[in-house]
Amino acid sequence: MVEEGAYWIAWAQISGIGPVLLRRLQQHFGTLATAWNATKVQLGEVEGLGFQTLEKVVQQRSRLHPEQLFTKHQQENSHFWTPADTDYPRLLLETPSPPPILYYRGEVELQENLGQKPMVGIVGTRQPSEYGIRWTRQISTALAKNGFTVVSGMAEGIDTESHSAAMKAGGRTIAVLGTGVDVIYPHKNRDLYKQILTAGLVVSEYPTKTPPDRTHFPRRNRIIAGLSRAILVIEAPLKSGALITATYANEFGRDVYALPGRVDDHPSQGCLKLLSQGASLIVKELDELLTMLGAIPQIDAVEVFTAPEKLMPTLSPELQRVMDAFTAGVPEALASEALPFDFIVQQSDMAAGSVSGALLQLELMGLVSQLPGMRYQKS
Repeated sequence: MVEEGAYWIAWAQISGIGPVLLRRLQQHFGTLATAWNATKVQLGEVEGLGFQTLEKVVQQRSRLHPEQLFTKHQQENSHFWTPADTDYPRLLLETPSPPPILYYRGEVELQENLGQKPMVGIVGTRQPSEYGIRWTRQISTALAKNGFTVVSGMAEGIDTESHSAAMKAGGRTIAVLGTGVDVIYPHKNRDLYKQILTAGLVVSEYPTKTPPDRTHFPRRNRIIAGLSRAILVIEAPLKSGALITATYANEFGRDVYALPGRVDDHPSQGCLKLLSQGASLIVKELDELLTMLGAIPQIDAVEVFTAPEKLMPTLSPELQRVMDAFTAGVPEALASEALPFDFIVQQSDMAAGSVSGALLQLELMGLVSQLPGMRYQKS
């Protein structure tokens, strides 16, 4: 029997099928193995699969053999996860575009993958001021000493400072690359890269030997946001990758913090924009910041007790349909997870607005809990 992970790899080889469509395929069919064997008509029911993409799927699928691809991929890339693996970072799974293949090097800490150890992303300009460098070092050091893992992109500037400060403080750090995990970019960070491999992890959605490409770096920012429970933007111009990361963080239901600066400082313009749009202020008292970050719910914490069964009240037909969506037809991969809003809409076969209203009522009744990232679970 071919493993489900092999189908994630096989689907990722088909042109026109990106992470978002892959996620939709999985949610529609339950498994990508089922989707692989679906007819053209059945595939056409998936939102976003247009005529041209369907033609590519039909043509390319017949030439691909998932089991052989999986074996070859293992030979060329020694360490990787797919969403079918239990070690795949669970925080990434709650995003609408989890990488179908996530490559890694370094020291894996399962508590991070399970969402049980808090991870905070720090991003900012490649040309920071002394003010930005000082605050990056102070915040990264404080986070590391208080048990947070610092996530960034190993670029010059703020990224480099955050990784370095976290490790100097004896903490862990994760670098998300826009290259293969074996390609160091920028090359001047080769010593930093080696240090990260011993005190954390390097991850990428690109296979080994992939060189830097300008289109890769904006895409990798969604992984920084997806891995993190909160994003801290230290200094960022109005047009910067840091603001792209903050946008992803907002879409994923993550908290966004920004460091205030002077209105006439170019590196502070992006932070001031974020603050005007509702981002939280990075305050001078770091203890207060740590308290706020520590209050973020343990999204994927494992329950350590068994709650007594609740007597289910009599529900209206509409509310019952939404409750049934939490059990009927839920794929095994999602059986123990909080369910994405879009999946509940699909399962209930109701309008999104009606489902949203029903979920609110069920939440008020104590039957459903909402988690960050528009996910819901039965209480």
